[in-house]
Amino acid sequence: MTGRSKALDLSPEEFAIIESALQTQSKILNVQAKAGASKARERLNAVKNVLTRLAQQRPTSQAKSPKCTVSFFGMSRIFG
Repeated sequence: MTGRSKALDLSPEEFAIIESALQTQSKILNVQAKAGASKARERLNAVKNVLTRLAQQRPTSQAKSPKCTVSFFGMSRIFG
């Protein structure tokens, strides 16, 4: 892999598709590596590194509505 980085303009949906595809590839490479393929082990390590970097750069969706978390005890104070 090269040491150069470039910024991509991806939607959250596109980002999720890429991440899912890399996770699938990771599973395939893991099976191949367990079967003794040394190239698969090298490629698996590279894919895992990319997945780690993607996880660090995962876009946060600000359009989601905040979740209301009310405990039982909070509700009991309201209703006496």
